[in-house]
Amino acid sequence: MRLFRLSLLAPSLAVANCYVWPSPQLDALEALRWDQAGVNTSSGTQVIAGFVEPCGAFLGADNTGRANVADWIRTAYHDMATYNVTDGTGGMDASIRFAEETARPEDVGDGFANTLAILGDTGNPLVSIADMLAVGAIMAIENCGGPVVAFRGGRVDAVAPNNPGVPEPQDPLESHIAAFARQNFTQTEMIGLVACGHTFGGVQNAAFPQIVPVLNDPNNTDSVSHFDSTFTHFDHNIATEYISGTTQNPLVVGLNDTTNSDKRIFGSDGNATMLSFANSADLFASTCASLFAKMLNTVPAGVQLTEVINPLPVKPDYLHFNLGADGKSLQFSTQVRLWDLPNPNSTHTVLMLWDDRASNSNSTSTPTSTNNVTLVPSKVVTAAGGRFTASWYSSPLLTLDAFRGITNMRFLVDGKLEDQDGIGFAVADDIVWSDTSCVTSDFNSATYAVAVRKSLAPTRVYLETPGQDNISRPISVETDLTLQPVVANATYNIWSVELNGVFDSFTIGAEVGGVKISRQDPRSLSSLEVCA
Repeated sequence: MRLFRLSLLAPSLAVANCYVWPSPQLDALEALRWDQAGVNTSSGTQVIAGFVEPCGAFLGADNTGRANVADWIRTAYHDMATYNVTDGTGGMDASIRFAEETARPEDVGDGFANTLAILGDTGNPLVSIADMLAVGAIMAIENCGGPVVAFRGGRVDAVAPNNPGVPEPQDPLESHIAAFARQNFTQTEMIGLVACGHTFGGVQNAAFPQIVPVLNDPNNTDSVSHFDSTFTHFDHNIATEYISGTTQNPLVVGLNDTTNSDKRIFGSDGNATMLSFANSADLFASTCASLFAKMLNTVPAGVQLTEVINPLPVKPDYLHFNLGADGKSLQFSTQVRLWDLPNPNSTHTVLMLWDDRASNSNSTSTPTSTNNVTLVPSKVVTAAGGRFTASWYSSPLLTLDAFRGITNMRFLVDGKLEDQDGIGFAVADDIVWSDTSCVTSDFNSATYAVAVRKSLAPTRVYLETPGQDNISRPISVETDLTLQPVVANATYNIWSVELNGVFDSFTIGAEVGGVKISRQDPRSLSSLEVCA
């Protein structure tokens, strides 16, 4: 299978146009976009990647003639297709999740429900459902032979259904051209986007019985007539088979010419665009990369997307803290992801350097001391269909002085300093878990204790767990903690809460000066020691 690695990314640690770590939302979006397989499950991406590996997978069922990859791309287009360039309404905003939209004839079929069952439940307060749908489409394209597609995050989930707007097969050519123009696509772009989308999937009898009959094929139990001969992989066969006259595309050679919408669209410029695609797989791939990105970036007026999110060349993750029960020691460990290293399967020398606070708590200055430790390789994983590698290195569990703590990290990778152009990687040890957290022996009740540096002076400290509001948008459900009268030490206070029969995983949040901050270091009953 040919993979199209366009010049979006550099093949070394020097990846251009990256943001500065840490940045909670961008960190979450970057992980969602690039941690597609392997050790990082915090973004949910590893979980959803399994649904398009192999590319012919369909909700665990075999021989259906369907594939998740096609449903994910179709869902993204139908969500976007409500966009109106004139008034800025509609677009990529996950309004497809509303029953009113999926009940429309233009949104027939169970592919949307199937897609949302996988992608719709993996959002979080930092990542919208609409962003999940966008990344799902990108993951399907890239992992199944398609080009790298530029991703911007920051989509906002709709609060209500959008107006109708998806073209239907029986519509005349003029109606299709007008619909795509409303979506801000030219006629040439319409031809390209339809061809790009239809390199995957086909037309299903259950959704379109007027187009596809029951096929009675044990290897195609859902009776799907495919757009081209390689319906689970990206290639330009959609064009070569159309130009050569060998296509079986049911929207080109269907018995009812009224529903042969691809035939009308592809031929609307005298086949010039489709001929160019048939003559050049590279042109088809680069065009699709551009058009898919434009489709996914079509959002309602007022929504500001991020810049293109490229992978950070060096990215810390899994920062774990525990304040010892004695209040004097702070345990810390982390991992770091090194992007697309040369010879990734070879062991590289990776040192973590870190700064701590002044040793004298009475000092008015803030001197630091630098410490270092060698990291060990943990795993090499891939992204975008194996085009890129991520090498993960882990620190040992470090025991730090609680007052000194840790404030900043840098990394030496084979002798080269990686420090985000001199600013380092800032570390916050102001809100951490306390080892006084524990679970009862029956694992039904737990005390969750959080240590907070006194200098932070929060007005609230709380546990966070993912939830949904009444219109299915991801939210954070907060459980307040109480400041305890027993002081952990001169540096930290303890806040805690006892929960009974609650088995969720929690992260920590606090409100400081009216601003909410979060620490992504999840804990649950299974991670706690049994209470003494």
